[in-house]
Amino acid sequence: MNSATLHTYPDPPEPWIIDTTLRDGEQAPGVVFSPEDKKDIARKLAEAGVDELEIGYPAISPEEQHVIREIVSMNLPVRLTCWSRAKEEDLACASVCGTEGIHISFPLSDLYLNLMDKDYAWVRNRLKTLIPEAKKQFGFVSAGGQDATRANKEFLEIFVHDAAACGADRIRIADTVGIATPLTLMQQIQYLKASTAIPLEFHAHNDLGMATANAFIAIEAGCDAVSVSVTGLGERAGNAALEELAVALKLSGRYRSHVRTELLQSLCETVLKASGRSIQDQKPVIGNAVFRHESGIHCNALLKDPLSYQPFLPDEIGKKQYEVVIGKHSGRTSIQHILSTRGITIDREQAGIILSNVRRAADRKKRGLSAVELVNIYMQCFVNPQDTCRR
Repeated sequence: MNSATLHTYPDPPEPWIIDTTLRDGEQAPGVVFSPEDKKDIARKLAEAGVDELEIGYPAISPEEQHVIREIVSMNLPVRLTCWSRAKEEDLACASVCGTEGIHISFPLSDLYLNLMDKDYAWVRNRLKTLIPEAKKQFGFVSAGGQDATRANKEFLEIFVHDAAACGADRIRIADTVGIATPLTLMQQIQYLKASTAIPLEFHAHNDLGMATANAFIAIEAGCDAVSVSVTGLGERAGNAALEELAVALKLSGRYRSHVRTELLQSLCETVLKASGRSIQDQKPVIGNAVFRHESGIHCNALLKDPLSYQPFLPDEIGKKQYEVVIGKHSGRTSIQHILSTRGITIDREQAGIILSNVRRAADRKKRGLSAVELVNIYMQCFVNPQDTCRR
C-alpha cells in the first residue's frame, strides 16, 4: 500500500488522574494516617502511575505541614498539590510546604453561600485576590467550585470564566454530596466545555453509589481530569475509587492511562491497613468475592476460559488465580476440579453422588465447604463408606 493512502488516527486521550487519598481520604471519620503511612501511600501511588497527588490540607496543623514537606522531599515523579480554603491564612500555610500546586476551594451553591452569609460577589472578589497571589507562589493553581453540582447553572459557568480570567490553571467541579447522575453530569460537563478552553476536573462523591460511574462519564463528556481515592476512601460514602476507574478506563479501550493496574491490589491493601478500614467481599475490583465462583454453570465455563464469567483476569490487578468455591450451587465439574487438585480423580457419576452430599452439607452448615470438607465427603462415600453418605 502506498504510504500516501495510509490512514492515521489520533492517539486515544489520556485523562489526568488525581488521587486525593491523603487529603479527602483521610477526612473519612476516624481515619488518621501516620507520617510513615502517608509517605508509604504516596510512594506506592507514584509507583502505580497516578498523575497527581493531593497530599494534604496544610492549615490543619504545623504537623500536617511537616509531613507534606517530607513527602515533597521524596522527589516523587508526580505532581504534588495541597488543599486550601478561600482564605489568605490557608494560602500562607500552604506556601511553606513546597508543593508544586495548590487547590483553592470556593463555595458555589446557594446553600453553601448562605451558610457562610456570602454571595457570588464575594466569590468573585476572592478569586481576584487569591488566584493571582497563589500564582506567585505555586507553579500550578486549581480553583474549585464546592457543591458545584447543586449550584445555579449560570453561576457555575460564570465561576469557570472568572477563575480562568484570574489565572487558574484548572477548574474543579465538585459533586460535594454525591447527588450527580451520569446523564445530567454529562450534559453539565459538555455545556461547560463548549464555553471554555480551561481544563476541567471532576471530583466525585459516592453518596448515591455513582461516584465511579460519574467520574467515567465526566471523562466521556470531555473532562480533562478526575480526582479519586484508593478504595474510594473518603467522607460519608466515600469518593470515586481509583482502582475501579483505572480498570474501567483500561477495559473501555478508548483511553490511555499511566496507572499500572497490576499494582492496585497491593496499593489498596496498604491503604486499608493504614486506615483501619475493611472492604466488603463484593466491593468491585478488589473485594474478596470478585474472583470467587460457586455456580456450577459459571465454574464449568471458567475452567475452559477464565474470561467467560470475569471481565478481566485477577493478575491484571495483582491478585492470584480465581477461586472455585464448593457449595449449594456447585456442579459436577467443580467437584472433579477441586478433588483433582488434591490428587483424587473421579468420574461424572461419582461426582454426582458427592454433589448431592455437598448440597446437603451446605444447607445444613449455611455456607460453602472447604476443600478438606469435600475430601472428607469423598472418603465417606468411596473409601470408608459411612451412613452419612447418600447415594
